[in-house]
Amino acid sequence: MSEADRLRWDRRHSRDGEPRAGQDGPPSVFAPFAHLFPSKGRALDIACGSGRTTVWLARRGMEVLGVDVSPVAIERARRLAALSGMADRCRFEVVDLDDGLPEGPDMDLVLCHLFRDERLDPAIVDRLATGGILAIATLSEVDSAPGSFRARPGELREAFAQLEVLAEGEGEGLAWLVGRRDGRVATIL
Repeated sequence: MSEADRLRWDRRHSRDGEPRAGQDGPPSVFAPFAHLFPSKGRALDIACGSGRTTVWLARRGMEVLGVDVSPVAIERARRLAALSGMADRCRFEVVDLDDGLPEGPDMDLVLCHLFRDERLDPAIVDRLATGGILAIATLSEVDSAPGSFRARPGELREAFAQLEVLAEGEGEGLAWLVGRRDGRVATIL
């Protein structure tokens, strides 16, 4: 990511008020499907921002790694985890996702809310443990104008075709998918 983009995200996160305990929770698009998310194991929160979802996943019982390009966001996320009593279950790292996902173990959950880089799709699937859940939401062209950061209709289903789709939707400028990696081995002909 360019330094200008990083600074833009730092400025955006700097404008948010101070973190307060109780500010955690799932992204609204995934709230109706929270029962599909594991409550133990390891999770990766990609582009975690100020850590609201990371802390919520930790409160549910997961060990969570939150990554974001903004050092300001990561510092806010660390403070939120500490204020919420979840610092021992949350780890945060500044990561430029243009360089790929950080190395690490397989994850029981990978969550990516309002960030999408198609180049990461194979790495995201590879990072899922057998039975692991992917929850991804991105801006969409559906009911909105096309744009460089908007998924075209059906793009998430196509990109993650190897997952068992548990829930999905497109509309009002948003596309989302919740899928599970099963244990079947794909055969390439």
